[in-house]
Amino acid sequence: MRPSSGPQPFPSIFPPGLHAIYTECRRLYPEQPNPLQVTAIVKYWLGGPDPLDYVSMYRNLGNSSLGVPEHWHYVSFGLSDLYGDNRVHEYTGVDGPSGFGFELSFRLKREPEESAPPTWPAELMQGLARYVFQSENTFCSGDHVSWHSPLDNSESRIQHMLLTEDPQMQPVQTPFGIVSFLQIVGVCTEELHAAQQWNGQGILELLRTVPVAGGPWLITDMRRGETIFEIDPHLQQERVDQGIATEGSNLSGVSAKCAWDDLSRPPEDEEDSRSICIGTQPRRLSGKDTEQIREALRRGLEINSKPILPPISMQRQNGMNHDRVPSRKDSLESESSSAIIPHELVRTRQLESVHLKFNQESGALIPLCLRGRLLHGRHFTYKSITGDTAITFVSTGVEGAFATEEHPYAAHGPWLQILLTEELVERMLEDLEDLSSPEEMKLPKEYSWPEKKLKISILPDVVFDNPLP
Repeated sequence: MRPSSGPQPFPSIFPPGLHAIYTECRRLYPEQPNPLQVTAIVKYWLGGPDPLDYVSMYRNLGNSSLGVPEHWHYVSFGLSDLYGDNRVHEYTGVDGPSGFGFELSFRLKREPEESAPPTWPAELMQGLARYVFQSENTFCSGDHVSWHSPLDNSESRIQHMLLTEDPQMQPVQTPFGIVSFLQIVGVCTEELHAAQQWNGQGILELLRTVPVAGGPWLITDMRRGETIFEIDPHLQQERVDQGIATEGSNLSGVSAKCAWDDLSRPPEDEEDSRSICIGTQPRRLSGKDTEQIREALRRGLEINSKPILPPISMQRQNGMNHDRVPSRKDSLESESSSAIIPHELVRTRQLESVHLKFNQESGALIPLCLRGRLLHGRHFTYKSITGDTAITFVSTGVEGAFATEEHPYAAHGPWLQILLTEELVERMLEDLEDLSSPEEMKLPKEYSWPEKKLKISILPDVVFDNPLP
């Protein structure tokens, strides 16, 4: 990528999707018609590595009456359909989402010595865009991104991200659909963990109340040295802990390093091998399975709604819709609570005994899965980042699952569902208490409940990164 000046005001041949977004930018910045841009040298649709054609960078003077500091405002171009000719995105009509339905923005506090915006946020945005294009998973307000590295490659404590609606940019109607703007918000590790254990929207609201941690427009300050819980210790107990206890967690799934084995049958039984294990080539998830898992990651988000695992849909086969994750609103309203998965689409296999395997980071989320999700009648899915394996924990209150109280372990291809009763969840939370202090754990670590024929192992990353041949 390289910086360049922006295009001249819009000629008639200007791509319509690009024109619509620039019009919204010009509404906010009429005095900056040609902002500095970072441009993909070789466009994605010509085989280049960067999905975003452009990232525009504006100088925002802030709002002193609201306590909003001066900052740099970055806006992406490329996650939505800029051209309408199927070179990147399939045209699906004017009333639906344009491309993935959103563009990214980022607000970075301007340092006094800066006369031009730093360009590293553009590469950060390209990294997120690559994830969206490669996984076809979209982002929603309240989502979190575990980055595990300072966003600017410095020594900063700001090493992860939350996503929220941009406070100034309004959704725009383009000839190719609707585009909204999701703002990246840099957060510390402790704030990320709180978002995972409670919910992203709750932490975003807390960040808005602390001026140095974001303020009302959620400006990222890479030089921030304290978390909101260090700035105001009461926030953890009075807001986060209380929220977890009363509301549970809104995190319904993560991409993870995980695997599972069926201990019911020897893996050498090739006629009907039920072993999905490291070192073997797992059967691939069908498009219908993938669709159901992706929707499962978006379910169970409303406290007062009955959590449902969505039925496998017949409407998005063969990549017709790129199997994209719908918005949270769509996924919660798109299927009937009484819908049933057709038997011919889900040939379930009941398992007698299972062995679950997680790396340390994924294992540390198991207590959250149990306490914040299952005890509140919800579900939680681990989707492997290294293959097609998926593990969904469900409670007895979840409808539409193919795991039942009579057969609590059930699989469809490489997708395993595990139904846990409240009594077993409480026992597991006691036994897994040391997962909350992962820095003191020696790997590998094994937990087992023999009478339930269930075993969980926490393994080093290398086991997942370098599977046996």
